[in-house]
Amino acid sequence: MNPVAQISRLVESGDRINSTDALTLLKDAPLHELGRLASMVRFRNNTERVVTYIVDRNINYTNICNVFCKFCAFYRTEKHSDGYTLSFEEISQKINEALELHATRILLQGGHNEKLGIEFYERMFRHIKDNHKIRNHALGPPEVCHIAEVSKISIDETLDRLIVAGLDSMPGGGAEILTDKTRNRISPRKCDSDEWMDVMRKCHERKLPTTATMMLGVGETLDERVEHLERIRNLQDEASGFTSFIPWTFQPGNTALEGKIHETDSWDYIRTLAVARIYLDNIKHVQLSYVTQGSQIGQTSLYFGADDFGSTMIEENVVSAAGANNLIDEKELCRLIEESGFTAKIRDDSYEAFPPKDTLTDRLPAREIALSA
Repeated sequence: MNPVAQISRLVESGDRINSTDALTLLKDAPLHELGRLASMVRFRNNTERVVTYIVDRNINYTNICNVFCKFCAFYRTEKHSDGYTLSFEEISQKINEALELHATRILLQGGHNEKLGIEFYERMFRHIKDNHKIRNHALGPPEVCHIAEVSKISIDETLDRLIVAGLDSMPGGGAEILTDKTRNRISPRKCDSDEWMDVMRKCHERKLPTTATMMLGVGETLDERVEHLERIRNLQDEASGFTSFIPWTFQPGNTALEGKIHETDSWDYIRTLAVARIYLDNIKHVQLSYVTQGSQIGQTSLYFGADDFGSTMIEENVVSAAGANNLIDEKELCRLIEESGFTAKIRDDSYEAFPPKDTLTDRLPAREIALSA
C-alpha cells in the first residue's frame, strides 16, 4: 500500500496523523483525495451542511508602524504624509456604521506605533464598551508584545489590563509562518515564534478565545508549513483555546517582496487548507479566505474542509493595500454559500450559529437598501 493510501486509512478510521503524514499529503496526495479526506473530517466536527459567517468590520486604528515587515503594503512611518491614528470619535463613527448593518463584532488592529502605550488601549477599549454594544475582537500577539515593551510591563499584566478594559477575543494575526527561519527573513523586528505562542498560551490560560492563522506563500518550505501546523495543534492540545484556523495567501503587490519570491497559486492554497483540516483534528472550525482568493475559490474551499466563510468585512485595509479587492456584502456571501449546496447561517464570535429565526431573509427588509447599495 502506498503512503498516501496508508494515511487515508488512518483518517478514515479517525486516528490522528503525524507531521510526516501531513507532509506526505501536502506533497503527494491527489487533490480529489485531499478533498475527500478533508470533507470527512469537516463533517465529523460539524455534522450539518451549514456554513457560517459573521458580520463585522475591520478597523485599523493606526497605520504607523516601526517593524517594517517586508510582506506589508499597509504600514507607514510616523513622518509619512499618509500616516494616521484614528480618534475615538472616528472609531465610534465606523462602529455605528457597522451596527447599522447589524454587525456583532469589530476586528480592531493596527501598526506598532511607538507613541501608543497600554493607557491608550485601555481608554480606547473602554470608550468602545461604554458607547457601543459590540464584541471587541482585537490586536494580536505582536501588538501585545509591542504594547508590553513600550509600556515597560509584562505580557501577563498587559493581557490582564486589556481584558479588564474590554478585550473580548483575540485574532491570530502576526502568525505568518511560525518558524524563525522565515520570520527572520520577512519580519525580523516582529515577535518571534515562541513569543507568538507564549501570548496565545497566556490568552488561553485566561479563557480568552483566539483564532489561529497562517500566511502562506512567502517563500517558506512545505516542512515549515507543517511545523507551523504542529505548533498550533500542540498548543490546542494544552488548552483548546483556538476557535478556528484561518489560512490565507500572501499578496505581494506594493510590498518589498513583490517580484522576489514565487507567488503561490490557488491550488497550493486549497491543498494547504485541506491538509490543515485533516491534521488539526482538535480545532473545530476552518475558515476560508475569499478576501485573498476570490469568491470562486472560496466556494471550492467548502469542498476541501472549510466550514466558515469568514466575514462580510464591511471595511478591510491591509490586504487591499496589496491589491486584493474581493470584498462582498452579506447578500452575495449567502448566495455563494447556498449556491454551493450548503445552508448559510450567521454566527457569533464563538462560531455558534444564531437561532434559525435570525436569518438574512428575516433581517433583510430593514437592511435591503444598505445591502444593495
